[in-house]
Amino acid sequence: MIAVPTLTIEEFGRRLRAREITAEQIIEECLRRIDVDNPRLNAFILVLADQARRQAREADRELSAGRDRGALHGVPISIKDLLDVRGTPTTAASRVREAHEAERDATAIAHLRQAGAIFIGKTNLHEFAFGTTNEDSAFGPARNPHDPARSPGGSSGGSAVSLVAGMALATIGTDTGGSIRIPAAACGAVGFKPTYGEVSTDGVVPLSRALDHVGPLARSVTDAWIVYRALLGDPAPPPLAAVPLRGLRVGVPRAYFCEVLDDEVRARFEETLDALRAAGVSVDETEIPHAKHIAPIYLHIVLADAAAYHATTLESMPERYTAPVRLRLEMGRYVLAEDYVRAQNGREQLRREVNAALAGHDALMLPTLPIPAPPLGADSVKVGPTEEPVRNMMLRLTQLFNLTGHPAIAIPCGRTSDGLPCSLQLVGAHRQTEALLRAALACEAQIG
Repeated sequence: MIAVPTLTIEEFGRRLRAREITAEQIIEECLRRIDVDNPRLNAFILVLADQARRQAREADRELSAGRDRGALHGVPISIKDLLDVRGTPTTAASRVREAHEAERDATAIAHLRQAGAIFIGKTNLHEFAFGTTNEDSAFGPARNPHDPARSPGGSSGGSAVSLVAGMALATIGTDTGGSIRIPAAACGAVGFKPTYGEVSTDGVVPLSRALDHVGPLARSVTDAWIVYRALLGDPAPPPLAAVPLRGLRVGVPRAYFCEVLDDEVRARFEETLDALRAAGVSVDETEIPHAKHIAPIYLHIVLADAAAYHATTLESMPERYTAPVRLRLEMGRYVLAEDYVRAQNGREQLRREVNAALAGHDALMLPTLPIPAPPLGADSVKVGPTEEPVRNMMLRLTQLFNLTGHPAIAIPCGRTSDGLPCSLQLVGAHRQTEALLRAALACEAQIG
């Protein structure tokens, strides 16, 4: 039996081309795991078993005939059910879209198809990507593979679960306030949000067109690099080389970002910084002066953008939304134009401040999630001596970089005493994606 939960795309590719394994064998093992674990974890809305088997057989035939499509040839990938895959429904985990069927692939999906990826299914999410816990879904909540009583994070929760539970070798999510990085952190995976606009959002159901990003969740930084480049239309990217840790300079914005942290999350973060310092990384303190304004700036933009997109269906079929998502959309109707413009101005100010914090640094470094994965159904969580709203905590450390558009990656950095993952977030300069991933690769190797 093949150990799919630990198999990277990189290793799969080596073994496939050495004829040690076949794409068909990997697909069958992924489908077996879906049969066994999906009833418990609820990662998938739709499983494309027959189609995946046909694609796997064709991938093996092509390779035998000398046609190699590149690094994703024969690789099983799951797709968040917010992206169009031709001939299948795109439900966005909502009864609002029950009759929908995609006529064509989203641009990012078309690139993956050309690269030889195999689509194993469409994954569960927080309805219309408008939430951080994956609880509000027409198909029920996805569940954390480390503890099914806990949230896998959201909105790309089903995607993260499918990867960590060995149901796919990589997965595609979307990120409007942290929705790739949050579930990656909660489930213990790598989650990468590229620079705003790098990966096409054509054929993706929007939450906020101003903040939406498409990107991969994967088992390693190298795998994230491979999938990211395929999303851009490059099926055979050059190898990703780690930068030397000695001489790497990172800035840590402690004010705001490290003020409200679970004790164990804080401990893992400080241990990680210590390990990187010992390896020669220069760690400086930096700041984002207006960080306390991140949440209201974000909310005024995302609420208004979402309400505008959903205006027609909110009038014609309000009962088909889950109640919490409908409430957020209704709130968006009351955002004043002047507040929206003021939020856009605040966004520009924050972008300048992140650029200033990055000056002289290769990356910013901070935790991804300030808390471990919370229990499903919890409205608040205890952080130190206070009770904090779960939604606020989940978004607190990620949403800034959707506002500013900087590339950001989450990588695992240890676990709590309960075995729940903790995560490190690295943020790079605009359009310096490869440089960020090279730094992340070096950090990943150091912290294990």
